[in-house]
Amino acid sequence: MTSYRQPGVVLTDHRFTVPLDHGDPSGERIELFAREVVASARAEADLPWLVYLEGGPGFGARRFIGKQAWLGRALKEFRVLLLDQRGTGLSTPVNRQTLPLHGGPEQQAGYLAHFRADSIVRDCETIRPLLTGGAPWTVLGQSFGGFCATHYLSTAPEGLETVLITGGLPSLDATADEVYRAAYPRIARKVEAFYARYPQDIGAARRIAEYLAEHRPVLPTGYILTPEAFQSLGIMLGAGEGSHQLHYLLENAFVRTPKGPALSDAFQESVATALSYAGHPLYAVLHEAIYGQDSRPTQWAAERVRGEFARFDAAKTLAGEGPLYFTGESIHPWHFDSDPALRPLREAAELVADRTDWSPLYDPARLAANEVPVAAAVYHDDMYVDTEQSLRTARAIRGLRTWVTDEYEHDGLRAGAPHVLDRLLALVRDED
Repeated sequence: MTSYRQPGVVLTDHRFTVPLDHGDPSGERIELFAREVVASARAEADLPWLVYLEGGPGFGARRFIGKQAWLGRALKEFRVLLLDQRGTGLSTPVNRQTLPLHGGPEQQAGYLAHFRADSIVRDCETIRPLLTGGAPWTVLGQSFGGFCATHYLSTAPEGLETVLITGGLPSLDATADEVYRAAYPRIARKVEAFYARYPQDIGAARRIAEYLAEHRPVLPTGYILTPEAFQSLGIMLGAGEGSHQLHYLLENAFVRTPKGPALSDAFQESVATALSYAGHPLYAVLHEAIYGQDSRPTQWAAERVRGEFARFDAAKTLAGEGPLYFTGESIHPWHFDSDPALRPLREAAELVADRTDWSPLYDPARLAANEVPVAAAVYHDDMYVDTEQSLRTARAIRGLRTWVTDEYEHDGLRAGAPHVLDRLLALVRDED
């Protein structure tokens, strides 16, 4: 362990080894990284633990500086563990560089099958006794972290003191197809609200898409920017400031050159950063697999279901006169052609999409008998997680209390900082 300080906090880096497959504890092992954070003034105190599970899948825990955002509120009463979930951050990272260590595409796909919520929760239960001495801890799950927390409630509630979920109550039984069939109308509403706020961007988005359809430029990073890839910038619309950020990105798309209009370097750099999965490839490879539990393959559900919503077809839009509809939190086969960080993973991703032996993630009977205090923030028109599905799950978990709000978007825990965590703690303690 290594300890050091930042303003107002003491940080301790922990590394653990856990089985790749918890069903085979004598087999291959991987490393987990987690950062303990405690307020400097309470560094020696016997505090309860709170473990934070980041959204995703595929993102390591946020790297805070001092007491940023919600962390400052948490440190008033908890010792916080920021866990890099397996395959992310410093936890035996999974990417195009490391996966070949495990063999060809078939072996890689088998390896990737061990990076869902079920394995993440088993990891938590493996390291919890080492840190808490066996005491249960509080879990704070943001987005996909909430999916993990719901699985935790289903399989190991004895390890939980309290559960707090922000924007991450999953459907207990929806297939990937059903998830995206509910998602596209929500995305359409976000796009229409964006254009209502910035009507000048209707023409700007079409001009960019038309240019991309004709030129298919390759960005300096090697990313092939197609109209479909451009559409996927709509993922920004699910965040509180996302519509404004997208507007500012679009406004400097073109510059005049001796050869005519061309995409500006500034635009290309911003788009390359926004679209690249180099830092979180598991998000792309496993995004639909997080819904797999019904013995049916996901088989690129977002791409198949998109065909039911003609307004999202870029080619048809450009052949007509309507506005270009951006897409949202969805992964498509073309991602593995456009993004150089994903191209080497294409065959493994196809095999993951065809996989049928996913284990169940949630136990409705156990959730119906839940005794762990749970509170969840549900965002009124969350672009990433369907509100109605979340509320249905909330009703299925005994004792769960919800805070349904339109004050924040999906990134409410970040944008709302201490207020969101305060609200959930008050709910779960019946102080509200």
